[in-house]
Amino acid sequence: MNCPFHILFYKSQLRSYRDLPLRWAELGTVYRYERSGVLLGLLRTRGFTQDDAHIICTPGQVEDEIAEVFRFSIHMWRAFGFENYKVYLSTRPAKAIGTEEQWEQAEEALRKVLAEQGVNYETDKGGGAFYGPKIDIKIEDALGREWQMTTIQFDFNLPERFDMVYTGKDGQEHRPYMIHRALLGAWERFFGLLIEHYAGALPIWLAPVQVMIIPVADRHLDYAREVETRLRSEDIRVKVDDRSETVNLKIRQAQLEKVPYMLVVGDKEVADSTVSVRLRSGEQLPSQSFNDFKKTVRRVIAKKGKDLK
Repeated sequence: MNCPFHILFYKSQLRSYRDLPLRWAELGTVYRYERSGVLLGLLRTRGFTQDDAHIICTPGQVEDEIAEVFRFSIHMWRAFGFENYKVYLSTRPAKAIGTEEQWEQAEEALRKVLAEQGVNYETDKGGGAFYGPKIDIKIEDALGREWQMTTIQFDFNLPERFDMVYTGKDGQEHRPYMIHRALLGAWERFFGLLIEHYAGALPIWLAPVQVMIIPVADRHLDYAREVETRLRSEDIRVKVDDRSETVNLKIRQAQLEKVPYMLVVGDKEVADSTVSVRLRSGEQLPSQSFNDFKKTVRRVIAKKGKDLK
């Protein structure tokens, strides 16, 4: 794990209560020797990238920090379109470090945050790590399976073992609390869930190519390039299919690639300075001006929804 590196950052200088909380994050590659029988595409791998982060804070800051991380997590999952998830609170196992007072304070802080957020959750008694209780958010995939993703984890172990201290208001040294947090959990698993969730037809704000421009013939290529340049200036991800293939083949290819919008440009579009819009569903929209199409795309992107009209 990458935790010791953040601890070394912390210990590189003296810290005061005025410095806390400190929040450090990184994308770190970690490895776990999973048995071959449980490996599953991107969803369970032996090497994965974790959005690892640590919050180092005083005992009095714990509730606010956990609440903010939890709100951020739920906001993020909903933004990506995941509404089916379960929240679990894992409590002290039989073998654990830290005092009973620390565990009680930590578990109560987690319960209070979940209650304030109005979240239904299940208690996994004894399911916490030996070094602290945690909140897990498990996301349901397209097949109804649950996958552990977000983790918000207390740690009583590392601050003690690495002798982490800060100077309090009383001028004395105190032990900080450490919170591990991973929002996505593993990037590979997240992308696997995301692709399956939308069956590859990502919302336009996530689509790698948002607009594919399809010129009918070579003589329409200059106009296609002009439209491409104007869309790029609006920060819209766009490509021109300039292959010497039939229009139907290009449209079919773009649909297979789940490109949200296809703009077919021929003699009429060049003459009228318009675009003929086709959705990846196969629906044909009326020809429209470039400005009207641009406004539609920007509005749909801002909504972050699945509707393309």
